[in-house]
Amino acid sequence: MNPEYVVFRRPGFTEYRVENWRLARDGSGRVLMGVSRSIWQYSLIPLFASILWPRTHDNILALSGLALILVSLIYFKCTQILFESVVVIPPHGIQFETHRGTPWFSPFMVTRRFIPLASLQDLVIHEGLRRWNIRYYLAAIQLSESGDFQVHVAYEVENILPHFPILLQVYRGVQADVPPNGC
Repeated sequence: MNPEYVVFRRPGFTEYRVENWRLARDGSGRVLMGVSRSIWQYSLIPLFASILWPRTHDNILALSGLALILVSLIYFKCTQILFESVVVIPPHGIQFETHRGTPWFSPFMVTRRFIPLASLQDLVIHEGLRRWNIRYYLAAIQLSESGDFQVHVAYEVENILPHFPILLQVYRGVQADVPPNGC
């Protein structure tokens, strides 16, 4: 029903992954990519650079502009979000992960936030308003060492924000995996 949602169960941990693509809701079966794959227009970049080279190789400002465009294109291509995960490690806690990179290689960057089971107070699905839409968020409430509460949101990136049925499956899975003394 939700092909972008995958659960990996391994000895010692369970990963609830939401990938950055989904099927079109019109019933056509088309895949809507949140991650842009390489497209044929990128092959035109060397062609345009070779055409512009004779006119710009003496102009440092033009070369700087060309280099800035190329570097920004490479940066945005290599830092797109591939998938986000909630990893449950039952005796230790839960971890939120964001994997960035390009679709044809393994992720280049991974951001992780670990919440120890001892400080995990609760896991909730909360709703928020964004313009005229209601969005649902999965959040872990953590008690910090100073006694303050911190809220960590899973799947927080706008283009990968899963719909409520997926969040409900993750919530129920985490509740089943976490020992009773946790949340």
